[in-house]
Amino acid sequence: MANREIRVIGDPVLRTVCDEITVITPQVVSLVEDLLETVDEEGRAGLAANQIGVSLRAFSWNLEDKGIGYILNPTIVDLSEDEYQDDEEGCLSIPGHFFPTKRSWYAKAVGIDLDGNEVVLEGEEITARLIQHEVDHLDGHLYIDRLDRAARKKALRAIRDL
Repeated sequence: MANREIRVIGDPVLRTVCDEITVITPQVVSLVEDLLETVDEEGRAGLAANQIGVSLRAFSWNLEDKGIGYILNPTIVDLSEDEYQDDEEGCLSIPGHFFPTKRSWYAKAVGIDLDGNEVVLEGEEITARLIQHEVDHLDGHLYIDRLDRAARKKALRAIRDL
């Protein structure tokens, strides 16, 4: 296990669509261990595999009400369509910057664990935001991509020197 370095904006791996995990190899087991160790730091809520340089569909979480966990091949299967949140959002790959980002109030993701058992992660507010944020990472997107034009321009100006 290793606490891995977080890749920051500008690294091409963050813009890469991650590959589905088709076989649980020793490398996948090691990846999960690294995701769990790396997310287990103060102030960290979630971490996608590509944020530590691995283009596979996996993310970990560290949430007060859900503890620490992980999901492989997550798919968002439900989002609230009539309730939204527009709170400040940040990202380990864009350190020190937070911008208001519109997200669904509720989200549900389904995937698997290392044994092939179904994993369901669902919730409102921070859990919903985390699910949407981490799946965006796995699809090669950063949260600043979701900002309206004026906010995105401001964000890009603020993070230019990272």
